[in-house]
Amino acid sequence: MPELTKTADDAVVATASHVPDEPKPEKTRSLWGDAWRDLRTNWVFIVSAALILILLLMAAFPGLFTDADPNDKDLANHYLQQPNYGHLFAADWLGYDAQGRSVYARTIHGTRASLLVGAGTALVVTVFGGLIGMLAGYFGGWLDAVLSRITDMFFGIPFLLGAMVMLNSFTDRSLPVVIGALAFLGWTQTARVMRGSVITVKQADYVQAAKALGAGTRRILLRHVLPNAVAPVIVVATISLGVYIGAEATLSFLGLGLDGVSWGNDISDGGNQIRVARYIMLYPSIMLSITVLAFIMLGEAVRNALDPKMR
Repeated sequence: MPELTKTADDAVVATASHVPDEPKPEKTRSLWGDAWRDLRTNWVFIVSAALILILLLMAAFPGLFTDADPNDKDLANHYLQQPNYGHLFAADWLGYDAQGRSVYARTIHGTRASLLVGAGTALVVTVFGGLIGMLAGYFGGWLDAVLSRITDMFFGIPFLLGAMVMLNSFTDRSLPVVIGALAFLGWTQTARVMRGSVITVKQADYVQAAKALGAGTRRILLRHVLPNAVAPVIVVATISLGVYIGAEATLSFLGLGLDGVSWGNDISDGGNQIRVARYIMLYPSIMLSITVLAFIMLGEAVRNALDPKMR
């Protein structure tokens, strides 16, 4: 009898040892966690991010791609010298312009100016426009009415035409001047997007609960409203960055952009020699198109990842 009892106990213990463990609950991911999971498998994001990484390396370390000076002129030996495609990544790989300067070196070094203008303008527009939109959307009332009318006034000014008028009044068109002119006219869309997002977020239960618990306005805006309303603004800023790069190139092409090495300036110079040396205009144009397309593709991928309706 004791042996039977022992055998039964052993069977109970063996059965209990083979009971599968209960599955652990899956960790809840945030909006940004879900977005990152989607972006890692999105080929559009991967390709655009890789292109932007290469462009950033060109802008930060142009010496990794060429050791030629973009401003070095040699009219005696290199006047409109045709490209030498056998010398890969050499100074004469893409030929020389009418002033004897290396087209390849100027194309590489022009990346810095374009990215600085695009990133600087996008940063200023995001901060200023986001602040205006957040104040208008959260407080509403007369403040919303005043800020919205001011936004409508600036929105009615043609972007490129207004930038041309502003930059034409400056004799020294340095980097801060160009960024300021573009940001002065480009913040309206960001303000509108932020305003609409804040109006939606401020009606959420967690915002109302924070108000009921006595949280201050500053804490509510910075801890609850801004983190949950900034996603659409980031998407707009990413897409607009490419637009600002194109706008700077357009202004430089018209002679109203940056002074110095710039894709727009090189495209303008190449237009004067298009009959005899099309390559001068071709390669800066290709780089400009790739850069604008990369940022637009990145913005579209981020928009699809952050918008639950697009999944």
